[in-house]
Amino acid sequence: MDIIIKKIESGMVQAAKSKDKLRLSALRLAKAALHNMEIDLRRELKEEEILQVLSSMVKQRKDSIEQFRNGGRLDLVKKEEDELQVIQEFMPEQLSEEQIEAEISKMIAKIGATGIRDMGKVMKALMPKFTGKADGKLVSEKVKAMLT
Repeated sequence: MDIIIKKIESGMVQAAKSKDKLRLSALRLAKAALHNMEIDLRRELKEEEILQVLSSMVKQRKDSIEQFRNGGRLDLVKKEEDELQVIQEFMPEQLSEEQIEAEISKMIAKIGATGIRDMGKVMKALMPKFTGKADGKLVSEKVKAMLT
């Protein structure tokens, strides 16, 4: 079993003991999402797959926060922000914009990308490296800017 899953499970135990309902709920959601992915794949998850699931959860929370904020539901914004914070504890440290740009430059040179037509190739090669470490939307914008 992966270290991240063990950390989530021990976090659930601690949250239950301290009666931290919000944290316990967020960790249960994460554990359930990971378990569902294991069922779908019919095997234990690899670390990059775990990070993909958690990244997806982070993206969902960010989208929800934006939607709730636009709808004036500040109570739900707070709940989603708290869940987001809990999930992000289990994610690797996010790369800085400079680190992202450096990786993109290396990949563009490696692939020999010359224009926007090659964006798909560059993104396909980059995203496994950035899973859980950088926002895909930001990476996409940077690649597009560097190829135009």
